[in-house]
Amino acid sequence: MGEGREMRILIVEDDRELAAALDDALRYEGYATCVAATGVEALQMLADQTVDIVLLDRDLPVLSGDAVMATIAANRMPVAVIMLTAAAEVSDRVSGLDLGADDYLTKPFAYPELLARIRALQRRAGKGHATAAVLTHGDLTLDTTRRLVFRDQGCTLVKLTPKEYGILLELMRADGGYVSVNELYETVWDNAAAVEPADVVKSTIYSLRRKLGDAQTIESTRGEGYRLA
Repeated sequence: MGEGREMRILIVEDDRELAAALDDALRYEGYATCVAATGVEALQMLADQTVDIVLLDRDLPVLSGDAVMATIAANRMPVAVIMLTAAAEVSDRVSGLDLGADDYLTKPFAYPELLARIRALQRRAGKGHATAAVLTHGDLTLDTTRRLVFRDQGCTLVKLTPKEYGILLELMRADGGYVSVNELYETVWDNAAAVEPADVVKSTIYSLRRKLGDAQTIESTRGEGYRLA
């Protein structure tokens, strides 16, 4: 996330008063900000400029926040996303995270909590891992620079959501060793997201297994976690 320059945050919010308040407050904190009132405008901005974090209202008119998130995930845009919504049910939070969001805040939220979530994403991005640019395991190849996954010895692209990619990356880094549910959750989702770790990890692993097919087997053992066989 933007070493050597200001962290840039895109605020996607159709409530103009809230958008203006967030814009002023985040600029005061030292962030570079830009504001989009619609999903279409947000995608245009993401295509035209570098953005590190998106604050994405899920309840946008016309092109919903879910549709924007799906586009970000499908195009593997290198941004972190915090979804904002008035929906407070656990199922709503889980579905938002499953779309590929990195975190989730329910409106109305406390501004200090938003700042804490942003800082958590910054820390996670800044951790870094000493690892090769390209990882291989069995029939899979994972390019960490381009964030792409291939099967058939690099011949076939496997389209993964950001969360599926994150889990596969951690499993490939473990090189056949087990990675616990909590380790996957804390690394891929950030434990600030108030959902049950086992539920979202299991759901994402299920989807990842389907996409990998016969290219790779993901094994699970109670008390140990998951590993690539």
